[in-house]
Amino acid sequence: MRGEAGLLDDLSALAIPFAAYEHVAVFTVAESDEVNAAIPGAHTKNLFLKDNGGAFWLVTLPGEARVDLKALPAAIGSKRVSFGKAEDMDRLLGIKPGSVTPLAAINAAPGSITVALDEGLAAADTVNVHPLRNTGTLGLSGAAILGLLRHWGHVPLVAAIPVQAV
Repeated sequence: MRGEAGLLDDLSALAIPFAAYEHVAVFTVAESDEVNAAIPGAHTKNLFLKDNGGAFWLVTLPGEARVDLKALPAAIGSKRVSFGKAEDMDRLLGIKPGSVTPLAAINAAPGSITVALDEGLAAADTVNVHPLRNTGTLGLSGAAILGLLRHWGHVPLVAAIPVQAV
């Protein structure tokens, strides 16, 4: 597992600009909202999922959205999904629950997981994600996230992630 130092090395080597923020650990929407208020850009919600065919997915969508898990499989081309187990998250991504981020793909073997990024985030100038831990945030462009995923050998999926009506 490469960890945060490897992530920062890759950002530097690829000359990807980013902003880094340190903050208290966040586990709930309320805690995230409080921290996010001080950080500019789009905020994210990240889901570690497993489909009925055994495939693993990491889905990133806007932080304020509530994903429609029944409609999600059709949008990303998967079978029915459920939340993945912490043991699988640790084994595949080297992270713990609460620290899910598309940047954890740095630790995943190509083909072991599909990272799906909401199309609005993919086009955003600043997308805020965890740097493999929930006590920090990195702000970088959606294009940079896609570039990093490709650099690590992944084929990212950009999709209209379905959300529930509020």
